Amino acid sequence: MTDALTEPDTSGSTPPTRRTSPFVRVLQVTLGLGLAVAMLWWGLPHFAKTSWAEVWHVLRTVPAWKAALYMALVVAGLYCYTFVMTGAMQGLSHLRALILNVCGSSVSNLLPGGGAVGLAATYSIAKSWGFSAASVTTMAVVTGVWNVLARVALPIIAVLGLAWGATDLPTAMREAAWAAVLSGTAIIVVFALAVGTDAGARQLGRAIDRLVRLVRRGHGDTVEAGLTGLRSRTAETVRTGWLSMTLGMVGFFGLYYVLFLLCTQTTGIELPFGQLFAAYAIGRLLTAVGVTPGGLGVTETGTAAALVAWGADPASAMAGVVLFSIFTHFMEIPLGALGWIAWSLMPRASARERAATEA
Repeated sequence: MTDALTEPDTSGSTPPTRRTSPFVRVLQVTLGLGLAVAMLWWGLPHFAKTSWAEVWHVLRTVPAWKAALYMALVVAGLYCYTFVMTGAMQGLSHLRALILNVCGSSVSNLLPGGGAVGLAATYSIAKSWGFSAASVTTMAVVTGVWNVLARVALPIIAVLGLAWGATDLPTAMREAAWAAVLSGTAIIVVFALAVGTDAGARQLGRAIDRLVRLVRRGHGDTVEAGLTGLRSRTAETVRTGWLSMTLGMVGFFGLYYVLFLLCTQTTGIELPFGQLFAAYAIGRLLTAVGVTPGGLGVTETGTAAALVAWGADPASAMAGVVLFSIFTHFMEIPLGALGWIAWSLMPRASARERAATEA
């Protein structure tokens, strides 16, 4: 799931929201979906140097048993991610974490910038089970940081793998790795300041408030107050759950890489593992691009272009990337529908229990 940039709620009783007019929201959705369609229909075959007709010819050769295996890997990867969520929220079971994840992801994958809507769905579902808004906020912050750090770590690992294999390193990949190092370092420093001490949280919040005032007059000290209130909960969550969250993230991205290897093998791509991992890392990093739903179109184009640049057959490269995207992006939508059905059948916390969690 993708976290939205919002002002923290100082009371801890209601989820943060972003006020957006209906017209702006409709325009954002229309432009985002239009860009995704354009990137998939024209950009992907253009940069991959092939056509959709050739790709469909390759995809038709995928047997049903392999499709079932791919789906099993997706579910296994999503289950690994439940360790990230349970590590970030005490009392959350793995089944409920899986439901929470697929429901939020299905919404995020349908709308450009859908992370805000997915986060709202996460709040609604978690509160129906009796979790407080404060605990959901803490989980969203911590898992968001872990997700970003994992995505910026992948290009670094890819560069090390390519260097170890004595493979020529493209300039774009080298630049992406340096960008990942710098951004990852910045995230770690900011996160450490925010959760290390009350003074660090106040100073960071005060600096952010000052930046916000440059573009929004009348802005108060809401970020400073929110970070100070969130600091102790976040620090405790990281202290007790960092190992579970880290192992869960490794399992999630590891299984998805296995799926990527199988998809590229099925479509006939013959490249060294280091180059395949580098292409996979590029794709995972591009999923953070929020202009289209889940980075759809942008992710596939960047990954396919990297594969073709390293010598993969264009039709096979594009087919492999599309096959991987079908299972990691589009199949989360029906899984999300099943998650919503499962949630509707599960017992809810009573009004007294929900009130107790907010007390």
